[in-house]
Amino acid sequence: QVHLVESGGGLVQPGGSLRLSCAVSGEISSINVMGWYRQAPGKQRESVVFITNGGNTNYRDSVKGRFTISRNNAKNMVYLQMNELKPEDTAVYYCNAIRLRIGVGQEDFWGQGTQVTVSS
Repeated sequence: QVHLVESGGGLVQPGGSLRLSCAVSGEISSINVMGWYRQAPGKQRESVVFITNGGNTNYRDSVKGRFTISRNNAKNMVYLQMNELKPEDTAVYYCNAIRLRIGVGQEDFWGQGTQVTVSS
């Protein structure tokens, strides 16, 4: 199993910044991809960004140039630096880990989520 715990959400004014953190524990060596998702009220959960073990990243267009994913393998942490926040970034943000296993396929693990509210 993989356990994820997010922190760092809060209320911020438009144009402000926040850094989300995701503490990873459990079978860490089995993880293939880490990422961040978000879900706004009344909307489906959407991918924000993911990073592979090889360091390749993929950002959704609306956050490119504003959000940055990073990880500290020594501390088993994944971060999401969010700059130039907009009201439309308001959502619950979830940390995600993907494990690919032969005979099992893809397994997704989720944190409990952290609320980000961008409002003046």
